[in-house]
Amino acid sequence: MTETPPAGKPAPRWRQWALEGLIFIVLFAAFQAWQMRDTPRGPAPQFAGQQTDGQPFDLAAWRREHPGQPLLIYFWADWCGVCKATAGSIDNVGQDWPMITVAMQSGPSDKVAETLRQRSHAWPTVADPEGSLFRQYGFQGVPAYVIVGPDGDIRSTTVGYTSEIGLRLRLWWAARQSS
Repeated sequence: MTETPPAGKPAPRWRQWALEGLIFIVLFAAFQAWQMRDTPRGPAPQFAGQQTDGQPFDLAAWRREHPGQPLLIYFWADWCGVCKATAGSIDNVGQDWPMITVAMQSGPSDKVAETLRQRSHAWPTVADPEGSLFRQYGFQGVPAYVIVGPDGDIRSTTVGYTSEIGLRLRLWWAARQSS
């Protein structure tokens, strides 16, 4: 026989916390879905450009040269505080996984290269001074992350703070989906 609490006694506190947590998760998921409403699905939009170190980058050529590997495309800006907070995670992930970064609305290539030097980042980076690549991918804010699977399809998109373990797991999963 189950005991019911006496009349007037409040429900256990954990139930209230669980309900508030559930509401937070639902609101967070809805906000993420709203932010991603314009991001592409399926094949990653093709782009090419010159990296800040002078080397060319072409997404299609990269895929041909690295069969079976996923790619992280990281959109950031020099004026973005959250981008600065996630920079260490990007440094670490870039040591183990293929990555290209896109400096959105952060000036021409030489200014972006100087910013990278000042902050001690060795990221392969394409400058996007007008934000055209950023708009091509349909994002509304930075930092933004795109995981492109080995087959060229977008596996994951995210905007805002993302943990290193979250990026690593998404890259790992993208690599496994094509195996």
